[in-house]
Amino acid sequence: MFARMFCRTALTALLVATPTVTLAQSPTQQGAATNQAANQATAGGGRQPGELAPAVQPGQPFPPLSTAAQARLDQLLQKWETESQGTKLLSCDFTRWHYDLGAAPAGIHATWAQGVIKYAAPDKGMFRVDTLKFYKGQKEGKAVYEADPKQLGEYWVCNGAEVLEFDRSKEECIIQVLPEEMRGQQIFESPLPFVFNLDAKKIHDRYWVREVQPPAGKTGVYLIEAWPKRQEDRSQYRFVQIVISAQTFMPDALIMYAPNFDPQTAPIWDHYEFTSVSRNSLVANLQQFTDGFIKARPPSNWKVIRQKFGALQQAANPDANPVR
Repeated sequence: MFARMFCRTALTALLVATPTVTLAQSPTQQGAATNQAANQATAGGGRQPGELAPAVQPGQPFPPLSTAAQARLDQLLQKWETESQGTKLLSCDFTRWHYDLGAAPAGIHATWAQGVIKYAAPDKGMFRVDTLKFYKGQKEGKAVYEADPKQLGEYWVCNGAEVLEFDRSKEECIIQVLPEEMRGQQIFESPLPFVFNLDAKKIHDRYWVREVQPPAGKTGVYLIEAWPKRQEDRSQYRFVQIVISAQTFMPDALIMYAPNFDPQTAPIWDHYEFTSVSRNSLVANLQQFTDGFIKARPPSNWKVIRQKFGALQQAANPDANPVR
């Protein structure tokens, strides 16, 4: 269940990605450096002499930003919103490294995946893993990865009216119907809440957001950190870090931390990088582009399970707050 929800949420910040960025440090080093820099940056809030600190909201994971830091963040999010809403069509390949100390030694990814992402504004998207390999130990000092025919990776489609989740291992498809109020521009409240037609105000309403310092030596990017306010979001991830290009104000990379993430006891996270990015270059072939994934249906011999959207999340988290 965790992997299912983790995949869906990850897609939210991938679908407007620009060409791949190689981070200067490993994800472990990057996370540690980022958290250290963030703690330093927020100690005292960066406020000017005489500037009063705003009240800390219940559950807020870091001190309130200074007036100057908040103004800078608002400007960055506004530019990000402008670029996000300009994305009409997007396709890209992705590579994902999943880290879990319970499945692989520290600093070694437990799984390695490659796949495809497609998006058509305002509410159609696809996330499909085509290659998935698992850590199988060491051989001659190198990590060994092998595929498992019983685990084929995530594959789901949002066609604007339904979310179809294809379990190719079980030959099973879960179809969740989106209510009318979650279609179109309100895809923000669906499995794709983070970047589709990004609304800066809604981001502030739904997340505690701050800018933190990128890893040492990494230039030309902004690093945004978002911590969910809502219980249903916190049950899926603890926080996310998004690398934003300083030139395009579009996401270059994404790191998503598990709900129980702890750098010492539970270092579990997914690290995404993107290649072969094509953005707004297929307008003349819109129908052909969207037909390539939104008409996807399960084979006739598969088991089909129909649910209202949110049933899976409520089953996994019966105490989660309802979507507002």
